[in-house]
Amino acid sequence: MPVLDRPGGGIRYEVSGSGSPAVLLTHGFAATSAMFAANVPAIAASHQVITWDLRGHGGSDYPADPDCYSPDTALGDMAALLTHCQSDRAVLGGHSLGGYLSLDFALRFPGRVAGLVLIDTGPGFRNDAARDGWNQRAERTAARLEDQGLAALGSSAELHVSEHRGASGLIAAARHTLTQRDSHVLDGLPDIAVPTLVVVGSDDAPFLAAADYMTAKIPQARKVVIPGAGHAPNVDRPDLFGAELRAFLDQISAAEGRAAEGRA
Repeated sequence: MPVLDRPGGGIRYEVSGSGSPAVLLTHGFAATSAMFAANVPAIAASHQVITWDLRGHGGSDYPADPDCYSPDTALGDMAALLTHCQSDRAVLGGHSLGGYLSLDFALRFPGRVAGLVLIDTGPGFRNDAARDGWNQRAERTAARLEDQGLAALGSSAELHVSEHRGASGLIAAARHTLTQRDSHVLDGLPDIAVPTLVVVGSDDAPFLAAADYMTAKIPQARKVVIPGAGHAPNVDRPDLFGAELRAFLDQISAAEGRAAEGRA
């Protein structure tokens, strides 16, 4: 897979298919781009699909500098990937942490986003105590990785432990990418002005309420519950997930085509 040189280290990515709008898929914490392997072929039949590994994950670099793992750096990596792949605008699809980063990107760079697909994602916390609890869990995850190495990750469906070259990058990502500082993403949900597909697995109890909240707050959001799926419904039920995603992308492509005709 090719590598995009970025300040602080290289980013491994892959491009499949062609067609617009492009689709940029961002995995969750401790997963890699491999979690989308079963989803890419059907999308790539009509769209350019970009998958990549976050800093400290999979085949991307694992820099020692904590600043390389900040959310701002991740957003910069996403923008650089789109530019490198000659995509001015894209549909952003993200799982868990990748979905949170996609929301943040849509608020930071709204002109570059044609739509959002939020897979078992939370929008953050307004309550300081709840946010502190999340950050404490992230620190406990980092501590387990320091103590046990990659064995601390477990065997969730979306994880591909063999893709990681070691635990050092995940430790840094847990402390600096996964943690949150404020409620700006949650507060910004009503400002997201693009079609949004909120996907959640029926068995992912911790994220069901978050899916309802985002659907209520994002003006053009629609929720889909994937039956018999957990935290990674695109892995557990790629058939159902793929059908929903293709229908969503078809709607966006049709709307963009009508808009282009109106400008002609």
